Amino acid sequence: MLAEIIAIGDELTSGQRLDTNSQWLSRELGLLGIPVRYHTTTCDTLEAGVDAFRIAARRVQVVVATGGLGPTADDLTRDVLAELSGKQLILSEQALEVIASRFSVRHAVMPESNRRQALFPEGSCPIQNPDGTAPGIVVSLPASEGWGDGHGCVVYVLPGVPAEMRRMWDETVSDELKKGKGSKKVLRHRRLKCFGAGESAIEEMLPGLIERGHDPTVGITAHEATITLRISAWADNLEACKEKIIATEHMIREKLGQLVYGEEDDEVEDAAASAIIAASASLASIEAGTAGRVAALFAQAADRRQAGSQPFFCGGLVLPDLPGGQPQLIEAAKDVARSHNASIGLAVGPVRPIGTRQAVDVIVVKDDSVMAIEHVLGGGGIAMSRAAKSAIDQVRQMLLEGKS
Repeated sequence: MLAEIIAIGDELTSGQRLDTNSQWLSRELGLLGIPVRYHTTTCDTLEAGVDAFRIAARRVQVVVATGGLGPTADDLTRDVLAELSGKQLILSEQALEVIASRFSVRHAVMPESNRRQALFPEGSCPIQNPDGTAPGIVVSLPASEGWGDGHGCVVYVLPGVPAEMRRMWDETVSDELKKGKGSKKVLRHRRLKCFGAGESAIEEMLPGLIERGHDPTVGITAHEATITLRISAWADNLEACKEKIIATEHMIREKLGQLVYGEEDDEVEDAAASAIIAASASLASIEAGTAGRVAALFAQAADRRQAGSQPFFCGGLVLPDLPGGQPQLIEAAKDVARSHNASIGLAVGPVRPIGTRQAVDVIVVKDDSVMAIEHVLGGGGIAMSRAAKSAIDQVRQMLLEGKS
């Protein structure tokens, strides 16, 4: 059983809004053991909608679509389904009564346009919407007509409003798919977060693991210099999935070492915070070139930690005219640690030229130990974000080296 997700709306195809529904639905289908082969986004026209649904329903057995169920003239998904199935739209008096009741409880008059939301292709089934006026629709397309690559296809259409869509999925669609799914396989994911090497360099350090056909699969993505490795395992049960993931994770950690700083939603600053707390230490920062980004990230990490956990960030200063020489930066790191009663001082110097490029100096001071690096700035709008993360990661590296 394979699935396709269709997102409907001019606001999506024009780039005005991000399609988060498809991401969420892909995860949910994966947890049911139903692989998602395609994502399709289509605009609010009848022709485009029919094309998208026809292609999808021919090649997969489950189509889940969101959007286009409102009462306005450009909400054409029900018309698309009627065209797709070759059936007429029929008014459901029961659905109309439910829609009208949504208005009556608010002492409002239902506009005539909302009657459209009670129209369903003949032979389809409504999906109750407990939170809105737009019921969903289920259409079954027969295998005898070649739908679903000869296996038949079931099309589920849900509202585009995320809260409504998710509740309808949880209370109706998910249970239906669990009952109808032939395969009992399950899918589980695990994400490992890395920092300190580029995407291509990390791939070279993991020969064979990221190639297609590897079981479990390992995907690699980069965002603002953070590399995420996603391990995805299919198996007959949850325990078998875990065994596959654990074995692959062990291989990755063995090959990448300290480049792996965390997992799932961990950020570099969270890993540095954990290292600081594990060392019973605390930190204060002073910055020039990174313009407060280091302090902001550490403050966010502190905010994410549970109430009552050991405080680790004592504060930060931003001084645009901070002297840039290494001896001066070392003194600045010591001074900020001393003035904030911290055991670690972190200083990031001003941006300075280095040949045809630019760089910032990073100094970490703890007791009598000093770590100094030169961070060469890359191009693009994330250069300073990358520099701030690099400075923070130096704290983690220093503390890890002190433990070994």
